[in-house]
Amino acid sequence: MGIKDFLEEAAGAFAADKALEAVDPDAGILAKGAAAIAGFEGVKAVKEHFDNEEAQPETDQASSDDSWTDQSANDDDSQNS
Repeated sequence: MGIKDFLEEAAGAFAADKALEAVDPDAGILAKGAAAIAGFEGVKAVKEHFDNEEAQPETDQASSDDSWTDQSANDDDSQNS
C-alpha cells in the first residue's frame, strides 16, 4: 500500500465523517467511527471496481443482436395469400 492509496482512503474516511456531522451534528463516537470505516472501505471498493473495469477488454457495443427483428418480419400473419 502506497502513501497515495492511504491518503485516498483517509480522505474517504474524513469525507464520510464530515457528511455524518452535516446530517447529525450530535452523532456519537460510535456513529462517527462507523462512518469513517465505511468511507475508508468505500474508497477501496470504488477504486478496485474501476481498476478491474480498466483491466477487462472492451467489448464491441456497436454490434448488437438484432436477430429478433428479422424473425418478427417472417412471423407476420397479416399477409394476404
